[in-house]
Amino acid sequence: MRTDVMDGQRTKYLELLSEKFPTCQAVYTEIINLEAILNLPKATEHFISDVHGDYEQFDHIINNCSGVIRERVRAVFRHRLTAGEQADLCTLIYYPDERLKRVATAHLDTPTWYRTALSQLIELARYLSDAYTRSKVRKAMPVAYAYIIDELLHASPGEPTSRAAYHERIVDSIIETGSVCDFIKSLAALIKRLAVDHVHVVGDVFDRGARGDAILDHLMGYHSLDIQWGNHDICWMGAAAGSEACVAAVVRNNIHYQTLDILEGSYGISLRELALFAAQTYRDGDVLSVAEKAISVILFKLEGQLIERRPEFDMAARRLLGGVDPQAGTVRIDGSTYELSTSDFPTLDPARPYELTAGERRVVDGLVESFTSSRRLRRHVDFLYEHGSVYLTYNGNLLFHGCVPMRADGSFRPVRIAGRHLAGRAYLDACDRMARIAWHERTPEALDWMWYLWCGLDSPLCGRTIKTFERTFVRDRSTWAEQDDPYFELACRADACEHVLAEFGLCGPACHIVNGHTPVSRRSGESPVRGGGRRLVIDGGFCRAYHSKTGIAGYTLIVDAQGMRIKAHRPYADIDDVVADGGDIYSDDDQLEVNDRPLIVADTDTGSHIRAQIDDLTALLDAYRCGDLPERGGSAGFVSPLN
Repeated sequence: MRTDVMDGQRTKYLELLSEKFPTCQAVYTEIINLEAILNLPKATEHFISDVHGDYEQFDHIINNCSGVIRERVRAVFRHRLTAGEQADLCTLIYYPDERLKRVATAHLDTPTWYRTALSQLIELARYLSDAYTRSKVRKAMPVAYAYIIDELLHASPGEPTSRAAYHERIVDSIIETGSVCDFIKSLAALIKRLAVDHVHVVGDVFDRGARGDAILDHLMGYHSLDIQWGNHDICWMGAAAGSEACVAAVVRNNIHYQTLDILEGSYGISLRELALFAAQTYRDGDVLSVAEKAISVILFKLEGQLIERRPEFDMAARRLLGGVDPQAGTVRIDGSTYELSTSDFPTLDPARPYELTAGERRVVDGLVESFTSSRRLRRHVDFLYEHGSVYLTYNGNLLFHGCVPMRADGSFRPVRIAGRHLAGRAYLDACDRMARIAWHERTPEALDWMWYLWCGLDSPLCGRTIKTFERTFVRDRSTWAEQDDPYFELACRADACEHVLAEFGLCGPACHIVNGHTPVSRRSGESPVRGGGRRLVIDGGFCRAYHSKTGIAGYTLIVDAQGMRIKAHRPYADIDDVVADGGDIYSDDDQLEVNDRPLIVADTDTGSHIRAQIDDLTALLDAYRCGDLPERGGSAGFVSPLN
């Protein structure tokens, strides 16, 4: 671009900026504000992955911020409260409604108890608020009590007696007016809001557990987050967009895991046509339910059609229905014959194995209509698109659910998408675009890609050959083994991780890959820390369905000013246990990295953004001083990213 054009654009930009900062004084003020923000402590990030519909576990992890609340309570009160008293305070913060009811039932709800609870909550909130600007803390407060909380947070132990009496009178008035319980709930919400500034959800909100919808409702009310789509998420997204294969896959998963209420109760998706068809067509009393057999055959027929029309997916070997011999009760796979778990295939025509019968077509059409017309599902999928992506770089970390397709030699494997062969970051960008086209334009190609992103070997959300057919119909478990992309083995090496990080513009010892997708079995001695500490796999079996396999209740990751630590969570029974006896999901800390010095905002992506703003403001100030731009007079304000 010519220099004169660039200069003209720069002048136009400064003119626009001068509308917000019309005088030198306004520019000075904002530069001082931004420079101050750069020196605040780095805020806490919370990483979660593979929650798989287990809302109760998810809710408690969010409420206790993976133990951050407990750590902060200990830091403030370790010399003044016993371990039991600290646990009671934590419980009050996690579940204020339940805790307050229990206190009232036990007739402990005296003015002294309330005064003590308010004092402790205010002191903890004051401690946490030190990491933020006063403006940002004020905006995090519940509107109804913002003025009062702001007054109480900025009380000082050494202030004059009259000022201390003023704050004591505020607390007394809160108790006397009967608003104390509501005020305690507001303080608890503020503490949780300040304890963690941002949440990263590294994929797989849906499936296995029954409450993926409740998890999304919770996330939609969260103050700051991002989502990296998992393959289970993309399958639901594809179903909501109208992909027949994704619809069948979602329904089959929920029948298999016996979580039908999320379909019928939460999203209003009718399974009546499927149930009637299955009961009339399939034999009952088999190893599989009639509904699971019916939807599985439909799924494999739809997949066979899709694979045939998309040869670029290179999945011809997965068209297995054509090898089924119902009379013999066998199937041919890769040249070998295997015994089937059922011989009940009444809709399978050996001459046209992938053709739907009229009854199956009615079932598919009805299900697609139910999925695409569900308003609540549309709201949730809209949210996943607005806050989600295939991958994200954030403060030096690379977040994605599954893999970056690689060759065995460590190079990035090209994959054909939209008529082009792309590899590495370019391929993941193309997958992201294709997913958005599926939702906004619903082109046949994009809808087929949603299914591929769910289960394809070269999908960055999956990265393995999903053996749904074998796991459903084949007795020999040796056929169930799934081929993984070389990435999963290669990324156990530091050099391979550094190669991946460099592809996304990240380098240096402070950069990491954060993945989910592959459950880490602590019971078997596996570690979530791989590649010499460059790759962190935080799928530790969050969902109860995985606890017996992994031996824990999931991993989460905390990154704050002090460093990084992985949390290995132990299961808990239910909320009643937490409220009744101050129990918790206790966590085993693995201090992964400790920073040489506490990080500040200047060390983060937000800091880079602020420095760019300061550069622009400095240029505007120079333009005012040398007369290139006239000051406008008046005053204006600019909202900084941390305010």
